[in-house]
Amino acid sequence: MDKRTAQLAATDRPATGTISEEHWSPRRRDFLRILGSGALAATLGPIAGCSQGNASSLIDELRRQLVADDRFWAEANAMFPLNPAKRFMNIGTAGSMPNVALDLFDRENRAKAAECLSGYTNLLAERTQVAPGFGVDPDELAFSSNTSSGMCHAILGIQWNPGDVVVTTNHEHPGGDVPLAIAAARYGIEISRVALPVGNNQTAATYVTLFDDQIRALRTQGKRVRAMMFSAPTYKTGTMLPIADLMEVAKRHELISIVDGAHLPGMMAYHYGDLGMDFMSGAGHKWQCGPGSTGILIVRNKIRPSNPLPLPNWYPIHTSSWTPRARTTNGTATWDIASVITSCGSLHTPMFHALVSSCGVWDQLGRKKIETYDLTLAAYLKERIAEVWGVDRLYSPKDDPKLVSALTSFNPFMTAGDVLNSTKSGQFVARMLSDYSPGFVIRNVNVPVVGAPSDHYAIRISTHLWTSVDDIDRLVAAMYDLSRKMG
Repeated sequence: MDKRTAQLAATDRPATGTISEEHWSPRRRDFLRILGSGALAATLGPIAGCSQGNASSLIDELRRQLVADDRFWAEANAMFPLNPAKRFMNIGTAGSMPNVALDLFDRENRAKAAECLSGYTNLLAERTQVAPGFGVDPDELAFSSNTSSGMCHAILGIQWNPGDVVVTTNHEHPGGDVPLAIAAARYGIEISRVALPVGNNQTAATYVTLFDDQIRALRTQGKRVRAMMFSAPTYKTGTMLPIADLMEVAKRHELISIVDGAHLPGMMAYHYGDLGMDFMSGAGHKWQCGPGSTGILIVRNKIRPSNPLPLPNWYPIHTSSWTPRARTTNGTATWDIASVITSCGSLHTPMFHALVSSCGVWDQLGRKKIETYDLTLAAYLKERIAEVWGVDRLYSPKDDPKLVSALTSFNPFMTAGDVLNSTKSGQFVARMLSDYSPGFVIRNVNVPVVGAPSDHYAIRISTHLWTSVDDIDRLVAAMYDLSRKMG
C-alpha cells in the first residue's frame, strides 16, 4: 500500500478495527450513525420524509452531505490515474485500477517475465485475505475471469435434469442468459421469465410477488421449478433486486439461488454468507477496480442459518484440480470448492494479486463508507433528474431503499418517444463525451418495457468514489443542454 493509501486508511480504520470518525464531518458522522448496518435505505429514511412535498429540501440535504466530506473523496480520487479531461461515469462497464494495484501489477509482470515464473496455485493465501471483506470463508470465495465466467461455472456445473425450470427475468445480461441457453440446449431445462417493472413506482414487495406468483403458477401447471436466477442490480436500469427478500422466496420453494452480481463487488458492502445464495458472480474490473479478466465468485459451501437448504449437486466445468467428493450436509465444509474453481492450469498471478491489492484498498477505506458515498451520489443524481426532467423519466427506482444502487438509467430527450430511437440514444452518449469539457463517459442500454412496442434506449450513469457532487451538477447541466440541442 502506498503512502497516500496508508494515510487515508489510518484516518478511517484504527488498530482496534473500528471506523474512526475523526476524518468525517459531524454531519457525515450523523449520516453514518443513521446508516448503521443497512444500506442507504435507512440513511435516506429521515431526510426523505421531508422531501415528499418538497423535493428541493432533499436535494439540498443530499448535497450538504456530499460536500461535507469532499476533501476525503478528493484524496481518494487522487489514488487513481484518471484522465482529468474526462469524468468517468460508466463504471458499470469498466473501472480504473488504483495506482497501488497498478504498480504492483507492473512489478509482478516484470518479475514473472524475468524469472519465467509459473502460476500453478489455487490462490488460497489471496482468497484468505479477500474473503473476510465479503463475509465468507476462503473455501467459499473463488477467483474467476469475470462475471460471465462465474455465471458459466455456476449454471453449467449444476446437475440438471430434462424439464427442470429456471425462473429468471427479462432484464438479464448475456453473461447469465447464454449459459442458461446452453443448459437448455444440452440438458433440456426450461427458462421462465418474469417481466420486470421500470421506474420509481415499485417496491421490494413487487419483486417478491412477481417471483412467488410465477413459481406457484408454474408448479400448478405441473412444472418442476429448480432454480431462481436474477441480477442485482440489473445492468439495464440499476434496480437492486432485493436479494434478502428474494432469498426468502427461494428458501420457501426450496430452490437453487443464482445471482448475477456483476456490479456488487466494490459498490455494495454485502456479507454474502449472511445472504445465503448458492452462487453470486461479480466482476473484479468494474466497481472493485481490479484488472480486466478478473472476477469474484461466491459459492455456498456449507450450511448456514441464512440458508438451511441442502447444497445443490454441482460439478466443476473449468479446472485442473478435482477429486469427486460429497458436499457437506452441515456447517463444516468437506472440501474447498473455491480452490477447484480457481485452479485451472497456470494462472496469471500478477493479475489476481492486483485484484487483491484493490480489494485491500476497499477494506482499508471501508466498504460501507464507499457504499454510502456511491449511493448518496446516486440518490442526488436521481433527485436532480426528477427535478429537471420529471420523476417519470427515471427507469431506476429512488424511493424504496431496498431497490437503490449506484446505477441510474433515465430518458433525457425533450420528446419522450425519442427514447425508442437507438441511433439518437447512441449519439447522445457520444456527444456527452465530445461536446463538453470535461467530457462525460456514460453509456446507453436497451430496456424492455412492459407494454412498449420496442425496447427503450435509456441513458445509464454510474456514480463511484471518484465522482463529486459538482461532477453531477455539471453532468446534469450538460445533459439538459444537449437534450435541448438535439430537440
